[in-house]
Amino acid sequence: MLKKLSFLLILFVSFSSFAQDIPERPDPPRLVNDLAEVLSSDQEQRMEMELAQFARETSNQIAIVTVPSLNGYDVSDFAFRIGEEWGIGQGDKDNGVVVLFKPKIDNEQGQVFVAVGYGLEGVIPDAVANRDIVDYEMIPRFKEGDTFGGLYNGTQVIMSLARGEFSAQEYHEKASGGEGGFPFILLFFLLFFVIIPILRGRSRYYNAGGRGRGSSLPFWLLMGGMMGSGRSHGGSFGNFSGGGGSGGFGGFGGGSFGGGGAGGSW
Repeated sequence: MLKKLSFLLILFVSFSSFAQDIPERPDPPRLVNDLAEVLSSDQEQRMEMELAQFARETSNQIAIVTVPSLNGYDVSDFAFRIGEEWGIGQGDKDNGVVVLFKPKIDNEQGQVFVAVGYGLEGVIPDAVANRDIVDYEMIPRFKEGDTFGGLYNGTQVIMSLARGEFSAQEYHEKASGGEGGFPFILLFFLLFFVIIPILRGRSRYYNAGGRGRGSSLPFWLLMGGMMGSGRSHGGSFGNFSGGGGSGGFGGFGGGSFGGGGAGGSW
């Protein structure tokens, strides 16, 4: 009998220690949880307001969690456990995202992982989360010591994908400069070899006909409009912001995670 009680006690203590490895769900609930203290209060508040506004508008929840240590866990396992135990997202939609960040400390690598709930895996595929959001938006900024910039830009892209502002393929083309580069080559070919000669010819015609002084205004309006419609975001998708806001987001709703997402280290 004594041996059984001792075994149960050891099992209880082990389970309690294991459970404590995962941060407790914040009370009151917050979407930005800087447990590693790598963000300023202004940065934390800015992201909290925007993510809360996004949650109210769409019901999708993105939680940013920074931790000083992974407590022996794999970064993906740690992120999924936070998502499950905190219940990030809505229970009937599983539309939560966890962005887990561990800073680089001494000889320990910095690590980040984006865990995506079942309901958002279609709009945020693993490949896009890995090669574009993590590798393109986040890690280059983390390497420069810009923790806020990496987290902010990454979450802005996630929000835009979840809103349907552009597809995963469209974002990949913009991020990689892949197929999205061809229209610009075509644009400049048309501009310098077709449009400019036509406009110059018209200008000479008007001058020769005595109908007034030639003007380059139509050309510059046209050029400005074309450049505006085709302008690249220069590697940063931070301008896809959902806007600020104030107030809470209503709390976590019990969402589930099925293993979708991606991460990296530096």
